[in-house]
Amino acid sequence: MAEKFDNLEEHLEKFIENIRQLGIIVSDFQPSSQTGLNQKLNFMISGLQDIEKCRQQLHEINVPLEVFEYIDQGRNPQLYTKECLERALARNEQVKGKIDTMTKFKSLLISELGKVFPEEMVKYKAIHGEDAPS
Repeated sequence: MAEKFDNLEEHLEKFIENIRQLGIIVSDFQPSSQTGLNQKLNFMISGLQDIEKCRQQLHEINVPLEVFEYIDQGRNPQLYTKECLERALARNEQVKGKIDTMTKFKSLLISELGKVFPEEMVKYKAIHGEDAPS
C-alpha cells in the first residue's frame, strides 16, 4: 500500500514542479518560448493522466472530512490523528470512572440492603452466586 502512496507522491511532486516552471514561462512570456510553453502544457496533461491512474489505485481509501478542514486551517493533518486518540482516551477514562462508580455503588447498595433486608439479600446473593453478607 505504501508504494501506491509513494507513486502518487512522486507524480504530484513532478506535477507541482511542472506547474511552477509553467508559471515562470507564462510570467515572462516571449514568442520564442512558445515551444517550451507547449511542452510544459503537454507535460502537465500527462501529469494529470498519471495522477488519475494513481487515483484509481487508491479509490478504496476514505479520508475524514475533518482532515481536510485541518489542512484548510493550515494545521498539520497528523494532529487530527493525535487529537482523535486523545479524545478517545479522555472518553475512555470517563467511562471507566462511571463503571468504577457504579461498581462501588452496587457494593454499597448490597451492603446497605443486607442490613435492612437480611433474609432477602441472602436469597438474592444465593441466586446471583455471591457470598452471604457478613
